[in-house]
Order: sequence, then structure tokens, then C-alpha cells
Amino acid sequence: MIEAVTFDYWNTLVATSDEILYQRRAEHWVAVLTDVGHPVTTEQVGAAFAGSWASFRKAWQANRQYVTADGVARVLELLGLPDEPDVARALVDHYGEGALEAELSLAPNLAQTLSALKAAGVRVGIICDVGMTPSTALRRVLEQFDVWQHFDHHSFSDDVGTYKPDPAIFAHALKGLRASPAMAAHVGDLRRTDVAGALGAGWTAVRYAGLHDDDGTEDGITEVEADHVIHDHADLLKALGL
Repeated sequence: MIEAVTFDYWNTLVATSDEILYQRRAEHWVAVLTDVGHPVTTEQVGAAFAGSWASFRKAWQANRQYVTADGVARVLELLGLPDEPDVARALVDHYGEGALEAELSLAPNLAQTLSALKAAGVRVGIICDVGMTPSTALRRVLEQFDVWQHFDHHSFSDDVGTYKPDPAIFAHALKGLRASPAMAAHVGDLRRTDVAGALGAGWTAVRYAGLHDDDGTEDGITEVEADHVIHDHADLLKALGL
């Protein structure tokens, strides 16, 4: 019997358009840098973002922490700008405040599903690999959507110090949710981190394909599949036998 369910964050709990998000962030960087005497274009910033994302992916796959400050420093480096702590600190703070987020939305039927899980006596948590936006800002997004109260525990990588699929972050969640692997399920969109991580930790794995249907080709793990695949959170309880 499943007693605890955890969720990934991006493309599982929260949906966003990467294109809109990148555009808003680029425009903000242009304004900040131009204001301190470093005029740059959105195209230049966009290219630097792409380079920073590549650096993040390498760190992510190697399970080496790459937090907001690292991302900001890498973008500034790729733009060829001098090391100015005040500018870097301001940009990091803006990410922490959630000032650079695009228009976000909850995944369809998520709020109702969280309520149903709680009504069924299931403890609910988050296991999230954090990128440019720190967990402090990610929490506030869920507070604004009025769903944060449904979560009993959270395991954000910038707090725990490790990424999925490392069993350590799943163990952190189990401890906080007071559950055993056999009684826990994890819901997420990515095969490499969410599915492989949950299966490797002895959990039930649920791949949520409602926002991003990951075929595994980008990570070269097309053979890895979850115990259950759902396209709508409304199907989660039934899939788990709840």
C-alpha cells in the first residue's frame, strides 16, 4: 500500500514555456547590465544562457552541485564581463526573489489530485533538482498557487546537496515522510532522474507525460521506463491503487 508520494517540480507540478522564461530573463539581464555600464544585446545574453545551461547539464549528470551563483557567474564569464560582486549578487538576489519567472501555471488537475492524496491519508513530498531558480523561489510559486500546504516534506537539491537519481535524495525524502521504499511512489517526467532514481531506490515509479513526454533519447536511456505512465494527474490515484 502506497503511504507516501513525491513529485518532481518542473513539468510535473509546474508548467512553463522555456522560450518565454528565457526571453524574460534575457531582457532583465540586458536592463541590469546596461544600467551598470555593460551594454549587451538579448542575443548575446541568450547565447550565454545556452552556454550556462550546457555547464549545468554537465554538472547535473556528474551530480556536482551547480547553484544560482554558479549559473550567474558562468553567464557573466561567457559575456566577457569583469568580476563585479555587486552586479553578480544583485542578479542572484533577483533569482532568489522569483523576480525573473515567466507566467507559470500548475499542471492540469494537480490541485485536485493533491487534495485527494491527502484525503486518502497519503503523505506528500517534493524531490526536485534545482537549476537557476533556487528552492526559496520555487516554494513561493507553490504558495502563490495555494498548494504548498499539501506538502509534508520537500527535498530540493540545493538543500540536500545531491541530484536525482542519487539514492541519497530519495532517502532524504523517505526520512521526512516516514515511509519505506516499498510504500513510496515518485512522480516525475524524466526517465534519467525521476524514473531511474525511483526504481533504483526501490520505489514505485510514475512517469508523468502530460506536459513533457520524455522518450529518453537525450540521455540515452530509452529502455528505462516507469511502473506506470500517466498523462493526467487525475489518473494518479487509480494507477497507485488508492
